[in-house]
Amino acid sequence: MFFLTINLIQAQEEKESKFNIIAYGGIGYGIVENDNEPNYNLNSNGAEILINYRINQKFGIATGIGLNELSGNGFNSIGNFYHERTMIKIPLVATMDYKITDRFRLIGNFCFYTQNIAKDEYRFLNNTQKDIYDGWNFGAQLGVGLIFELYDNFSAGFNFTGQSDFTKFESNSNQGINDKQKLNNLSSFGIVFMIEL
Repeated sequence: MFFLTINLIQAQEEKESKFNIIAYGGIGYGIVENDNEPNYNLNSNGAEILINYRINQKFGIATGIGLNELSGNGFNSIGNFYHERTMIKIPLVATMDYKITDRFRLIGNFCFYTQNIAKDEYRFLNNTQKDIYDGWNFGAQLGVGLIFELYDNFSAGFNFTGQSDFTKFESNSNQGINDKQKLNNLSSFGIVFMIEL
């Protein structure tokens, strides 16, 4: 009976959690593609936090929330502007985790996302226009990273992410612009943290 109890305790200690938290943060840039106005570039500062469920040792599925701050200069039919936009993203992610050595792991993800414009501001020379574009759109994202296990339940490393929108945001009426736009080729490089639950 004594040995059976010890074996059960060891099995419970060795059992790994099926869940972990993955957090990304990075900087990059993307291209705003317009239907009727000139295209322009935006810089990106973004972060995501995900709860990942491991289906097996290599693959999992995750969801969470992301925030992306975009900014940059451009011009359109109204004039030159400085553009600031805040996006809130909800991803549905397929994750991959491949062990290279005891402490190094390669991680990857592919996801579909929906995102919403939380704040949108165009600063022209003589005025500022807010909420020219609003609403939700959809897109896809691909990421790859290399992480190092610092402690038993905590890893950190570097991550590269690329994303593009599938659908477009439409301009609001009475804003002086009648157009549709989407963000393409948004590439970012940053850090990633993984916490085992």
